[in-house]
Amino acid sequence: MKKPLTPDTEQVNQIFMHRIIIFGLLIVVGLSVLLLRYGYLQVYAHDKYKTQADNNRIKLVSAPPSRGYIYDRNGILLADNQPVFTAMLSPDEVENPERTLTLLAPIFKLTDTDITDILARLSKSKNDPVTIKIDLTEAQLAQFSERKPFFRGVTIQSKLTRSYPYDELFAHVIGYVGRINDKESKKIDKDRYAGTDLIGKIGIEDFYEDILLGQPGYQSVETDAYGNILRQLETKPPIAGNDITLSLDYGLQKIAQQQLDGRRGAIVAIDPKNGDVLAFVSNPSYDPNPFISGISFKDYAALREDPDEPLYNRALQGMYPPGSTIKPFEGLGGIHYGLRDWETTIYDPGYFSLPGDSHRFRDWKRGGHGTVDLKKSIVQSVDTYYYKLAYEMGIQRLHDWMVRFGFGADTGIDLPNEKAGIMPSPKWKKDRYDRDWFPGDTISVSIGQGYFLATPLQIANATAMTANKGYHITPHLLKRSEGAADVDVITKPDGKIKYNGKPSDWTRMQDAMENVIENGTGRGIYTSRYRIAGKTGTAQVKSIAQGKSYDKSALDKREWDHAWFNGFAPVEDPQIALSVLVENGGGGSAVAAPIGRALFDYWVLQRKNDPVLPPTADELKVIKRQKALDKIARDIIREQEQALKEENALKEKAEVASEATTTSE
Repeated sequence: MKKPLTPDTEQVNQIFMHRIIIFGLLIVVGLSVLLLRYGYLQVYAHDKYKTQADNNRIKLVSAPPSRGYIYDRNGILLADNQPVFTAMLSPDEVENPERTLTLLAPIFKLTDTDITDILARLSKSKNDPVTIKIDLTEAQLAQFSERKPFFRGVTIQSKLTRSYPYDELFAHVIGYVGRINDKESKKIDKDRYAGTDLIGKIGIEDFYEDILLGQPGYQSVETDAYGNILRQLETKPPIAGNDITLSLDYGLQKIAQQQLDGRRGAIVAIDPKNGDVLAFVSNPSYDPNPFISGISFKDYAALREDPDEPLYNRALQGMYPPGSTIKPFEGLGGIHYGLRDWETTIYDPGYFSLPGDSHRFRDWKRGGHGTVDLKKSIVQSVDTYYYKLAYEMGIQRLHDWMVRFGFGADTGIDLPNEKAGIMPSPKWKKDRYDRDWFPGDTISVSIGQGYFLATPLQIANATAMTANKGYHITPHLLKRSEGAADVDVITKPDGKIKYNGKPSDWTRMQDAMENVIENGTGRGIYTSRYRIAGKTGTAQVKSIAQGKSYDKSALDKREWDHAWFNGFAPVEDPQIALSVLVENGGGGSAVAAPIGRALFDYWVLQRKNDPVLPPTADELKVIKRQKALDKIARDIIREQEQALKEENALKEKAEVASEATTTSE
């Protein structure tokens, strides 16, 4: 038997040592790579990866500024800021936003339209948080809190939102804020609106958006894995928007609204000394508060389809035939052009005919007023006097004179979307209708009818310029502004109306307008306690055929004449000038003038010693609760009416089908 071979001990040791060396080299190389990588991460790429690490736990949160408050001239708060809970979604933390929103829909009562809108905003947000729902209820907060672990990237924040304590009272002048829409997001400075969801939509909120908004700041915060804020690291405070004080007077605004209650119309009151707008009312109005967080389609449709048009700003945009309210301004034009003086008279048989034409333009008084001078033409509102004056003046000169009082152009008030009205001319008619101007057109324009259209704001402003004896003013609502932004405020007239007559003519026209109240068409509102100057007006809505008389009882109520009144008080030192329009009121003397008197009484006699003040907080709650109940009742009635209409439509359809079947048989 052979002896087994014995391995070479020296050879084995060599192999073993080679292996140790190789493994040692591998360990050294591995450790070197690790050390190099560690050095690279710690030194060369330190800033990059530190930033990424910080981004996982540190967030830069926009700090939106507090929107500026809005006050009336006496310091009464008209637009407030209230804290509300708002649901926010951070797109960089949510893998499937659409699924998340679908799951949140029953909690936050999100509609399909809401979800579509949110997704559209998320696609443009660049990882900035997007608002899901503003002004969450306690029930919604509770439901979300129970499910919060399942909604990473969705947080609840406390934000300030707008509140209008007096609902519809100032809606048409202050306007409202609303969520920034797609069209607006393309125009705004996104850095300026960082963290802000709301923007001024109409009214003062829109016009002074730039100064009310303020400047945003930011907060650097540390968060946990769920996005909850653990601690605040760094802060740059925002700059609040300017607080603004308006020239409006709460008490006068309230009196004006009460006077128009139940009637469609408008009232504008102005301080003749400087153009301060003291009251600005359009009726009916609406509650602007639902527009802030997003009014429901149902409620918006109800406002839009209301035949009384509560969304329509009659004071600013309503264009109406001004009727006889323009006669004082037109009469001064006759003196300006040298066609009349205070002693010039005409004979009024009750009508006027153009030379060579048998058509009679009739005066409101059958049989006429006999011999008439300028003063009597104002006091008795003699149409024939102005037919003849306008015919002699011609439409072009009449146009050129009336535009000096602001007709046919924007007044320049600090509100958006003002309508300019129409002060017609031959060029205007040619451009608009491609037709020539006829002498009969001039006759209609001379008494504020035909193509002539004016807004209640324009009538009030022209009246104020008559009250201050020809000084041109720009009506304005801003009285003061306090904050970081500089704002120019109007404090005085900006010129004088160019006039070729005597300075005393303005005083004599004021006396004539005072005589309107003492023994003329406005004598129903005369008072011995202070002096009122005014002019009544009745603007025809439905044309009456030649030879026919106006029969109010035979017309639909919406075809009745518009009722106008314009005036100022006290005559010796005018403090307030105003215009009152009551749509389809039927007559200025009986309807509009008493409203003007109520406003004069408050401003001249009551305001200083017994001002109308807002309700207390408790009273306001009761009022709002009652309004809410009234709204529920109106909604029920509207739904019942709609159901009845649908039921009747089905019955009619069934009857038609039945008749068709019977005929076929």
